[in-house]
Amino acid sequence: MAGPLQPVREALSEALATSLEGPVAEGTPRCVHGAVQLPGKVTALLGVRRAGKTTFLHQLRRERLARGVPQVLVPYVNFEDERLAGLEGSQLGFLLDEYGRRAPEAARLGPVLWCFDEIQNVPGWERFVRRLLDGGRAEIMVTGSSAALLSREIGTALRGRAWSVVLYPFSFAEALAHRGAEVPTDPGLLAGPERSRLEHAFLAWLEVGGFPEVQALDAASRRQLLRDYVDVAMLRDVLERHGVSNIVALRWLVRHLLANAASPFSVEKFHRMLKSQGIAVSRDTLHYFLGYLEDCFLVRTVWMEADSERQRMVNPRKVYPVDPGFIPLFDRTGRTNVGHALETAVLIELERRRCEVTYVRTPEGYEVDFLARAPDGTQHLIQVCADASDPDTAARALRALREAGARWPRARRWLLTLTQDRTPPDPPEDVACWPAYRWMLADKVTS
Repeated sequence: MAGPLQPVREALSEALATSLEGPVAEGTPRCVHGAVQLPGKVTALLGVRRAGKTTFLHQLRRERLARGVPQVLVPYVNFEDERLAGLEGSQLGFLLDEYGRRAPEAARLGPVLWCFDEIQNVPGWERFVRRLLDGGRAEIMVTGSSAALLSREIGTALRGRAWSVVLYPFSFAEALAHRGAEVPTDPGLLAGPERSRLEHAFLAWLEVGGFPEVQALDAASRRQLLRDYVDVAMLRDVLERHGVSNIVALRWLVRHLLANAASPFSVEKFHRMLKSQGIAVSRDTLHYFLGYLEDCFLVRTVWMEADSERQRMVNPRKVYPVDPGFIPLFDRTGRTNVGHALETAVLIELERRRCEVTYVRTPEGYEVDFLARAPDGTQHLIQVCADASDPDTAARALRALREAGARWPRARRWLLTLTQDRTPPDPPEDVACWPAYRWMLADKVTS
């Protein structure tokens, strides 16, 4: 690694030295459901850009330091450093040589937790990581803003040796903690004034969203920063990564999906709409685009629950942004969209809890927003209704749950509303009618 690459080598050496000797960045503690690391496996920490993956790596490093682990055993390198442009996986061996020179005592102190941020920027990185893992006495965390980091790159060289963890923008509990507000252990027991303050914070979180950097910004600055997030995701994770050339069609798709959160989406119908606007793009290309946007976690899709793959494929998916803060950016109707924001927030919370999620359409034509299968095997039918205080509205929502419950009798039934005073006035005993914030602050879906 010499000649023209000497500056890259110096930058890599400097980054390593800083991580071994400098202060470890702090941030709001994040909660990840389930195991973060498994013995003998590389953990791929995935998620949309700016969700806080870097902060979470430093959180893991600080936890090690708090247990008395020397800082030389928790090295960190951020490969988004522009000075590392041009670095290739075959040249990463220098990093180990430099580490051995700077921390010769590491071999006798214990295993090393290597934290590699956005390592997907280095072509061939997975072979280096495999070699490091095979060498023993190393734990490895890698981050990326693309699900393909696990499915493609890791899959080729680390098949069976990878463990994926997805980090989302702040949950409601994390947003409260970020503001220094108390997180109640049981919101259902709060008195009127305390509940009002919590509900006000919940409404604000639905509007602002969970990205850490936007929490304290004014509305104009927040919207601009969120638009920048969308643009960067399209540029770095779609256009550059996948070589997309039809930028016009991609932008139309992104605007449509973010402006119509929680709505059914059909590639066929969208293709016809683009054609009527004189925008040339094939259906296959639109399918690819949607996959790319899912891959970079900008949107999440929910399939209809079906007994066969064919039945699943012929029905439209429901598409959601990864964060409710994106919803107002492209909406032109003037609606507050609190219902769509609430439904989006519930879906992301289910994904955060590692549930498998579909939506249900009963033979009678009723729809339940989510059928969630939790990691512990329990099932949950969840209907999201911003305001179910009206008897007719509540009756429709509860009937859908009743019809779906006949098919999934083991599933617990939920009706989640915006606030406590918007729950049904006389809820049935077999349906948990809660304000969504109470459900979100519960430790488990089964609470």
